[in-house]
Amino acid sequence: MAKQRMMLYFGSFNPIHRGHIALAEYAIEHDLCDVVAMIITPQNPFKQNWTLAQEMDRYSMVEIACLESRFPEQIQPSIIEFLLEKPSYTINTLRHLTENYGEQMEFKILMGTDLINQLPQWREAERIIEDYDIYVYPRPGVEMEFKTERTTFLENAPQHDYSSTQVRDAVERGEDVSEMVGEKVASYIKEKRLWSLPSKVAALNSAIACSEDDAELYIERGKCYFRLNEWGNAINDFKRAEELAPEKSEAKEFLKMTQEILEFRYKDIYNP
Repeated sequence: MAKQRMMLYFGSFNPIHRGHIALAEYAIEHDLCDVVAMIITPQNPFKQNWTLAQEMDRYSMVEIACLESRFPEQIQPSIIEFLLEKPSYTINTLRHLTENYGEQMEFKILMGTDLINQLPQWREAERIIEDYDIYVYPRPGVEMEFKTERTTFLENAPQHDYSSTQVRDAVERGEDVSEMVGEKVASYIKEKRLWSLPSKVAALNSAIACSEDDAELYIERGKCYFRLNEWGNAINDFKRAEELAPEKSEAKEFLKMTQEILEFRYKDIYNP
């Protein structure tokens, strides 16, 4: 009996959007695999953790998006990396899957040009390069600078001109993101208040408690307070960022803007 061909599509999916699903559908349509597993990564060693929504929220959104896809039986969410040792490394997941399911399944990997370029930096990259077929889709503005003998470039794979970061930014601004993520995922984001300013402040509070000397965290939290019109908190964070990293101009610029707003709005305070 032939092995089932499973395409492993790793991602933070923070959140999942139509572009992710379009690529999974492309893999099924073009018979690159029998099943696509959308593997939600709990912690990417190359990304800041505070930006991530809770694991089960990301899983729920991926599940919704898979069910809404054109191939709901063949595109499925996977929590395998939630169960493995953290931080999650791709080689650990591949080894676990191959050791436990290798007799029934043949595993392939789907990734973008940005990630294939980073592959040589990954843990035990040589094992991934030697043992697995890798299918690479184009990312806008990112040329493929690295490839393996088992790499296939999907030149005609669908591209979307937005990213998960842009989705989160749009949510933070209060914009409708249903065109980017689908109506049901957008409703989930709204219901759970994911990536709202208050939730972002809460995430940054936790991150700062763990990294009290990280100027970038104070700048990010200060910007949240700035947008919430919490001027005192914003000033405190920008000043703290200045103390920690005097060379960072962003903290100085936001501090100046905050003080100008206060001087304009509350003239009596500054001119008794």
